[in-house]
Amino acid sequence: MNIIGGHASQLLAARVSELLKYKLLISEFKRFPDGEQYIRILDEFAGDSVTIIQSTVTDSDLVSLLLLIEACSEASELNVIIPYMGYARQDKRFKSGEPISAHAVARTVKADNIYTINIHDPDILDHFDGNAVNLDATPVIGKYIKNLVLVKPIIIAPDDGAIGLARNASRDLGLEYDYLEKTRLSGEEVTIQPKNLDVKGRDVIIIDDIISTGGTMAETISLLRKQGAHSVYAACVHPVLSNNAVLKLFRAGARGIIATDTIDKGVSVVSAAPVIAKAIK
Repeated sequence: MNIIGGHASQLLAARVSELLKYKLLISEFKRFPDGEQYIRILDEFAGDSVTIIQSTVTDSDLVSLLLLIEACSEASELNVIIPYMGYARQDKRFKSGEPISAHAVARTVKADNIYTINIHDPDILDHFDGNAVNLDATPVIGKYIKNLVLVKPIIIAPDDGAIGLARNASRDLGLEYDYLEKTRLSGEEVTIQPKNLDVKGRDVIIIDDIISTGGTMAETISLLRKQGAHSVYAACVHPVLSNNAVLKLFRAGARGIIATDTIDKGVSVVSAAPVIAKAIK
């Protein structure tokens, strides 16, 4: 097996290669004067099995992935890992004339096996050209949390729809989990609090699949601090963290940000490499 790291996922690809002791192929990335991309895989691989690891954070990252797939046309088997898939949140048509962008992007990816990580909507998997599987990175986040020195830690999902993230992160670790429930007291007054557990005096970890602008997460952190939480951490699989999201979270009172390296950021303190390695081994 050979591993190829796309431009957006070089560190993650190297970590997977190290775990599995698979050969890490070197690629050349550059641009022509008109802005078009040029990619060349420098190592020989014809007839071998190849796994490409490339997040598609930007449009350019998607084009890079498609060029790498084409460059691997002589591989005996091709696996594609998309740790973070851009456009995945555009998974519905709200107005006439809109595309379902997630489906359109998925249909461009063709491989024997395709893996995503905590994709926004698993229904997107049906639109890839190949056997597609969604992997879950929340357990590695849970293990990281378990090893922190915390006061009666509790993992909380932002709503009942995300309760599976909190459940999976806490599974077999002895950590309690809950979700936030919104209650309307009047036409103008709304409260948000954990459904079953009290956060007073406890260290709270709010977990979601993606933190993008950070606005909703920041409001939640501020609210939990007011409810007496000892400290609050923001956790996610995909740290998009656009614009001033990090500043918003810390100004709201976050003790720290815990994220994986599906997108390589300064807060990527947990690696998704073991999840990928287990899937492709």
